[in-house]
Amino acid sequence: MPVSLSAPLVDTFISALPAAGDWLLMSAAVIVAYVIFGIAGFGTALVASPVLACAMPVAQIVPMLALLDFGAASGSVLRNVREADTGELRRLLPAIIVGSVAGATLLLHLRPDVLLRALAWFICAYAVFSLVGPRAKSRLSQAWAIPFGAAGGMLGAMFGSGGFLYAIYLTSRLERVEAMRVTQATLIGLSTLVRAAMFLLAGVYASLPMLMNAVSLIPAMAAGMWLGRHITLRLSRQQFVKAVNLVVLAAGLALLLRGR
Repeated sequence: MPVSLSAPLVDTFISALPAAGDWLLMSAAVIVAYVIFGIAGFGTALVASPVLACAMPVAQIVPMLALLDFGAASGSVLRNVREADTGELRRLLPAIIVGSVAGATLLLHLRPDVLLRALAWFICAYAVFSLVGPRAKSRLSQAWAIPFGAAGGMLGAMFGSGGFLYAIYLTSRLERVEAMRVTQATLIGLSTLVRAAMFLLAGVYASLPMLMNAVSLIPAMAAGMWLGRHITLRLSRQQFVKAVNLVVLAAGLALLLRGR
């Protein structure tokens, strides 16, 4: 009797798995996205979404990536939790929470495409200046945690992509690559946990195919994170900051295209 009951359940899970071709396509996109995440600490939605949209419903992409992002960020933090800069976390987290609430409110009352374009132009300009402009000898003051944290929280609530603003702030504040990487991962982990909880309460995770997609892509996520981490360990601070700025520029360009 137990066998006859379990067989339909197993068949249900198997039927919810993606087709082989779709899985290979999604896995390739996820590996590339999490190599970027492993290096810069953000960018999965911007990198993977265009490809994932060819193999799964668009509305399920951000909720699925929230699960994978939380797993990836948690793994980075747990391995090197002492490397996180608690001072920067204390400065950024309250602003991120306020920004998230403001973003959810603005989403209901304003045209998000206008804000998206304005922010995308700012991001592109900042990244280009950081890549080709004169080298500043001073770093950002602690007060910049408020606007960067609030803007990142707002963008995360409205579009699911705010991590690059945390990266801009942290690369201007912290000297050690590992401290930047782990602090960024901690911020992403906490923000995606909140986002995933909201999706759970809204019933988004009631979709078995989406959950099976996420489970089937865990190996690709882990492979991308492993590659990204090993690349990061071989970078100097200057190379790391340049890599982050290149990803920030790509993120800004992607947001401009999304806002068209």
